[in-house]
Order: sequence, then structure tokens, then C-alpha cells
Amino acid sequence: MTETLYLIDGHAQIFRAYYAIRGGMRSPVTSEPTHAVFGFTGMLIKLLSQLHPQYVAVAVDMPGPTFRDTLFAEYKGTREATPDDLKAQIPRILETVELFGLPVVGVPGLEADDVIATITQRVLDDPSCSGINVRIVSRDKDLEQLLGDRVTLFDIHTDSTIDAASLMETKGVRPDQVIDLLALTGDTVDNVPGVAGVGPKTAAKLIQQYGCIEGIYEHIHEIKGKMAENLCAGQANLPLSRSLVALKRDADFPFSLDAARIRPVNVGRLLPLFQQLGFNRYQDDVRKLAGVGSETLSLFPAFEAPPTKTENPEPPQPAGDTADLLETEVELDQYHPDAVRYRLVHTRQGLEELALELRSRPIVSVDTETTSLRRDARLCGLSFSWASGEAVYVPTLSPQPENHLTQEEVLSILRPVLEDPAVPKCGHNVKFDAGVLLRCGVRLQGVCFDTMLASTLTDPGQSAQLDSLTTRLLRYRMIPISDLIGSGEQQLSIDRVSLEQVVPYAAEDADFTLRLYHELRPRVESQQMLSLLEDVEAPLTVVLSVMEHNGICCDPAELDRQGSELQVRAAELRGEIQKICGCEFHVDSPRQLADVLFDKLGLASGKKTKMKTARSTDIEVLERLAAQEDQQDPRTSVPRLIIEYRQLTKLIGTYMGNLKESINKDTGRIHTTFHQLVTATGRLASNGPNLQNIPVRTDIGRQIRKAFPAAPGCSLICADYSQIELRLLAHLSEDPALLDAFARDEDIHTAVASQVFSVPMESVTRAQRSQAKTINFGIIYGVSAFGLSRRVEGMSVAEARTLIEDYRRRFSGIDRFLGQCVHQAMESGYVSTILGRRRQIPELHSSNPSTRSLGERLAINSVVQGSAADLIKVAMVHVYNRIYQERLALKLLLQIHDELVLETPQEHAESHAAIVREEMEHAMRLKVPLKAEAGIGPDWMTAK
Repeated sequence: MTETLYLIDGHAQIFRAYYAIRGGMRSPVTSEPTHAVFGFTGMLIKLLSQLHPQYVAVAVDMPGPTFRDTLFAEYKGTREATPDDLKAQIPRILETVELFGLPVVGVPGLEADDVIATITQRVLDDPSCSGINVRIVSRDKDLEQLLGDRVTLFDIHTDSTIDAASLMETKGVRPDQVIDLLALTGDTVDNVPGVAGVGPKTAAKLIQQYGCIEGIYEHIHEIKGKMAENLCAGQANLPLSRSLVALKRDADFPFSLDAARIRPVNVGRLLPLFQQLGFNRYQDDVRKLAGVGSETLSLFPAFEAPPTKTENPEPPQPAGDTADLLETEVELDQYHPDAVRYRLVHTRQGLEELALELRSRPIVSVDTETTSLRRDARLCGLSFSWASGEAVYVPTLSPQPENHLTQEEVLSILRPVLEDPAVPKCGHNVKFDAGVLLRCGVRLQGVCFDTMLASTLTDPGQSAQLDSLTTRLLRYRMIPISDLIGSGEQQLSIDRVSLEQVVPYAAEDADFTLRLYHELRPRVESQQMLSLLEDVEAPLTVVLSVMEHNGICCDPAELDRQGSELQVRAAELRGEIQKICGCEFHVDSPRQLADVLFDKLGLASGKKTKMKTARSTDIEVLERLAAQEDQQDPRTSVPRLIIEYRQLTKLIGTYMGNLKESINKDTGRIHTTFHQLVTATGRLASNGPNLQNIPVRTDIGRQIRKAFPAAPGCSLICADYSQIELRLLAHLSEDPALLDAFARDEDIHTAVASQVFSVPMESVTRAQRSQAKTINFGIIYGVSAFGLSRRVEGMSVAEARTLIEDYRRRFSGIDRFLGQCVHQAMESGYVSTILGRRRQIPELHSSNPSTRSLGERLAINSVVQGSAADLIKVAMVHVYNRIYQERLALKLLLQIHDELVLETPQEHAESHAAIVREEMEHAMRLKVPLKAEAGIGPDWMTAK
């Protein structure tokens, strides 16, 4: 069953609401303007009540410049200022969104479109989200570049949808050609320079004819007259225009799909707010959404004007079971110098005393201040706290350098403490701080707690940002960074702010991180995840910072060579497909392809698209048709050729250009960003670029790994676990037959086939082994008889059902374990991995049978996949510790599912590969032996 994530283009919808209802609406209580709030709220109510989404998030622009302003100072320079009466309504709109239980995602330096693009790409790249479609609530043409099989644009006001097929019909381009279309036409609203005289229709026609901008200029001699002159005159603008219109799909910011899961609306605060704003017509809508009947109406107090200073009324008390719906507003504490002891340490004596103090404390909070949040940020200072209300700030860079020590002097004294694993340390988003220190030559050690990770583990649906946590858990409002550096064009970096201002801000960060440590540690412990956090996730933050710093070499020439070969092969396939079909058509257009396959060629059509308006040509349909290929009938080869063609175009569009653009010019390496807890199973994710999803199932996909060589004089080591999920299944289920097969080091698929088909192992056929392999891995994902029949060529649903029943009978321990997973989720609401990592499974309590079935599958695979994620993370920590303790010339570079990629001098490759295997195989003690294999080679493909 598919689910849908709705991503709302927040500011676009805000502006649309503002201009749709022009003025005249004001609060009867406060007299503030409300027409934009009213329009936006109506959109939310329609979305939630009529479309019944499973996931919703609102993306917004943040104040201040974006990376595009750095590229082009005049970007959006022609836009008019936001009207004052709209500015006044935005905080109310965001407050309303929060009370509807929806997350608001805004990232400094990015536009809302970039946030949407990054979240969309993460969903598409995450295997655990394969059943999630993305519906972007917007009609912004820039977002058309994101369209695909699982991504659509939706205009909620007209109930109209744009998908890749309709984009081709209306504009004549594919989603991957949208960037070139926008670059050619430019944008007067955003002040993006294009080519003069080239409008949307002309640009589309040129792209249809020549494929892309490069193709246009390769054939510029074929274009005549004024058009050729315009194209030549505007060519210099196109690289900049492309950069301005291309959405950033690999931004680094925290986002969890669980945070976007629909939650109950906060009726107790929404109704009084709507009464205050005069939104009488929306109150019944909110009650319906919350399931609150009219008989409960009297329990929600009407809004009353604030009392005068002489009045001191008792707050209204909620009655009965509705008490949890009403929240009493609590005034937030704020910084006051008399309530805390925040100090500046700026002398050598003071720093030496601080070092001794830190060594004597049971836990120390560490934080860094930097010039930016980018990977090249410079260190401005460090703050430490060891007791509530007490913290110090040690500057290294400021506008008053004469008043403090230099970075070299500071780190020479603090390095031994920071690198001492015997000094326990905590922090918030420690990976960032560890990366900053690493660039300064300090390898942070002793990290045992990260408050951001702790919050995500215990409460994945809530924001884990430091200021949000302190507000929610400690009822304290932290000093906003904007108070120091300002915003917009006048924004400073913190190294230009006086120490008098920086000290309380930086010290507060360390102080309240420590307070959150004391608040969150008991919560983590009560949920039996303390060991997972302290022994695995927290130490892993340092490991990941080192891996991000190391990066991996990437050869742009090899990427170009492969890209050229793929382009040639894609063109050959396109021509071959059209020749067989006997007509020219847009092979990339799903609608035109459906017409050719099912009408012209007469192949049997299958399912409809999710919008029920067209016949599907997705991978499932094409694979079904390809399985029916008749060598005597060339028409039947088209589905197979289409599959290959799509694989090639995806490789070209997704990897070749993106990887090349991601190579750091200074290091010649790609430095991806790793995320620990953004996937539901606990698996690592990466972006900037995403290296987790480089294809390995096809030979042509594996070739991409050849573009990742070792450094000169070095070799790559690729080490991975053998059949790790099945070994964990054997350990967790304690099934005797499976345990015995692994103990004997037998080929597990042959051993299972021997059991299921009741034949000696030496008599197992290739087909029987293949079927056993399919069910071995399918059982982890809760495969159904129908699902298994689709995976095994020529197998009927009845045969698949019999095979599953035989499997469960022969391996009864597995069947019992799968039932226990579902039972735990039903009883507790969650399942747990081998190290206690929890995942909530609310789908099991759905009234929809399909959703409940999905919940059963999630309960099963979350335990096994999550335990595999636990294991590889433990292995990474062990390997890193061995490298660090023995000062090995060995670098951890990448982690891809159950595989580690490392780099080492050629002369040490064999001995270091043996060390990596040893640490991986001893990462956990299971009831079956762990087995790791390590390959060595000059590049990633060869080593693998």
C-alpha cells in the first residue's frame, strides 16, 4: 500500500492566500489583520479533512540571504518588499500550523523550494520509504524539475495535478529538462537572466529538438536569423541561470518522516485562537478533525480579552477527559545575568585552571562557535559547562584579538582534555563540533551523549533543535542568534560580534545542553536505549565527522567517459525502440509510451496510475511485460529496452553530473554528509551527494564505482558482512534449522531449499536455490503470497502460498519470531532492535486492512533491518577505535548499508583488511558466527 507525503510550499501558499482575500478582515479582539491567516487556514483544513494525508510538512523561507544571493547579488533584486500587513500575519500562520500538529521546516541559506527538493530526494532514495509518494502542494514552475513516477505537483485550490506526463503534454519537456527550460527563459520576478527573445514555447521547442542546452549550442549553426543571434548573445548567462534555477536536493538539515506523520490537532488552543481571530466558520471544522462533538463544546472556554493589570482571575479549568487537550500557557524563562555564572576565559592561567576543572567533573558539555554552519567554517571559540547555571566561553577569533589567546594557544592547552576518552563529554549535534575541531587538528574523544540524538530516539516526532528542546522541556527561551548577528543583508558572522555579547550566548548553549543531558538521560534509560546511545550512537558522531572529513577520491574524467558512453547507448536504445514501434514519440513521456505499448503494439495494459487517469508504465508493469518477451516477436522486446533506457537516463541524470559537481576543488574528493537517525530503521543516510544509493544490481550501475579510485600509492578496502540480515534472523528467532546451517557454514540458500523442497543438499537445483533465496530475503520484509509470485518468474499465487507455508513449517522458529514482532508492536505500540532501538508502528491500529497489513510488514522488517543497522554502527565504532588506538595508516571513508569502504597505503592493505574483518566479525556476540569479507583494489568497483 502506498502512502503520501504532502509537502506544502509555505510562503507560496501564504502569498496566494494574502492576494486571494484582499484586506478587510481583522481580529475583533486585537484588530490585527487576518485575511492571509484565514485563507491559509482554510487551505490546511481542506487538505486534512478532504485528502486525509498520512504525512504533511510545511516548507518555508527563512530570513536572510540564501546561497543564490552569493552566486548573484542581484538575485530577486527586482521584487517588491513584502507588504507590512502580510509580515504581521506570518507568525500567526506559523502558530496555526503548529497547532494543527504539522512541522514547519525552514533552513537558513535555503529557499522553501530547496527544502522541498531535499526532502523529496531523501524519500526517493530511502529504501524504507519505497511505499511513499510525494505530493507537492504548489503550482510553482521551479518545482516541476522534481516530478517523477512518485512525485507530483498539486494545486489544492483547483484540485488539479501536474505529473511528468502532463508536463510533457503542456510544455513539451521532461522533468530533467525543466532546469534548462528555466535557464533559457529566465525569470523577471526572481531577476534570473535568461536569453533575450526566448520565451517558454521557443525554449521548449529548442529543447525538444536538441535535448538540452549543450545540444542547442552544438547545433547552433543549424539555427538561423535573430534567434541564433539571441542565443549567442545570451550564452554567457546560462551557467549562472542554471545554478540559480536548479533546486538543491542534498542540503544538510535534520528531517524525519515520522515528524511529518499526522497527529491530533490541538483543539484546546486552536478554538480559543480562532475565537480571538474571529474565524467562527472554522471552529466546527476543527472539532470534526479532532472528533470532538458538540456536547463537548462547553468545555472549551471562549476567548476573553486580557485582564487589566488590577485583575488577577483564576485560569479556566478544563473538565473531565478533555484536560489533555488544553494546555496552560507558561511564561518562558529567559537569560538574566544574576541567575547564572557565565565567564570569559581569556588568559593562559585561566585556561590551565579550566583544563584541571574539566578533568575533575563526571560530565562536561562542549560546544563550538563558528563563522558559519558550512564545512569550511572557522572556529571562533569553545564553551564548556559542568554544572547547571555555570559555563565558560573561550574565544579563539573575535573583533578583540588583543583580549584573548590565539587558537593555537587555546588548543595547545585544551587538546589533551578534548582528546582524552576518560573525560566524559556531551553536546548537541556533536558531529558538527567534532568536525570543526578535526579541521583544527583536534580529534574529539570521550563523547558519551548527544542531546539531539537522545531527543530523536525518545521522541522522534518532535523538533530536536536546541532552542526547541529547551522551550519544550525546560520552559526556557534561549538567546536568538539574530540578537547577535542580525538578519538579512546586514547579517554578521559571529567573529565580528563583541565578546560582551558572545559570552552569554555561547555559554548558554553549553549550559542548557548540560541541563538537557540531565533531563533526557533518564528518559533514554527508561526506554532501555541508554547503552545504544552512550556506547554506539554518541561515539559514532565522532566517527562520522572523521569520515566526512576524509571524503573519497572521485575521478571527473572517468565520470565524463562513462557519461559519454551512457549517452551514446541511451541514444541507440531510443532509436531502436522507435524503430521497432514504427513511429517517433517521446520515449520519456509515460502517456505517449502507454499509447504506443498498449494501443499501437497491442501489449496488455495493467494497472492505472495513482490518479486513475492514465495507464501505468511504471517498473512493475514493464517488468511484467518484459517477462513475457517472445524472441520471435520483436514488439515484445520494447518493455525490456525501455527498462534499460530508463536505467541509463537515471544514471546520467542522477549520478554523473551530480557527482562531478560534488567534487571538492581543493581536495579532489567528495565529502558526503552522513545522518544517523533520519531513517526509521536507524540506517545511516547520506546527502551532498547521496552515496548510499549508487546502484549495484546492474553491471552498468556498478561501473560508476570505478570513478572512485584510491589516492596515489593507496588501495581501497571494501569490507561487508555476509548475509547479515539472515544471520540476525537466525539469532533473533533461535530457529534450530537456521542456526545449524550457519554453524556448519553451509550455503544458506541451498540449505533452506533442501529443507523446503525435502531433497538432499547435493540435489538442490538452481531454480530451487533461487526460490529459496527469494523467500529468505522476502520473509524479512513480510512478503505475501502475491508478492512472492511477482518476484519468482512463472510462479502462481497458489504455488507461492504453498512455498511460504512449507517454509514456515520447516522453520517454525522464524514463524514464531515474526509473530512475536507483530505481537510486541500491538501490545506496546513499537518494536525493538537487538540493541533496543524503538520504532513506533501505529499502522497496526488502523481500521484499514491494507494499512494494518503494512504495519505487520513494518514490525517484522524494522526489527531485522534495524538490528543490522545497530551491528554495522557498532562495527564502525570498533574499527575506528582500533585505528585511533594503534595509530594505523587506515582511513574510514564510507558506509553503504552493510559495507565499509576504507583507504590505506598499498603495503598495508592485506594486514589492514584482516584487522577490519576481525573487528567486524567480533562487533557482537551472536548465536551464529558473524562472517565478513574484505576486497582490495585500486578503485571501489575493483575492490568490491
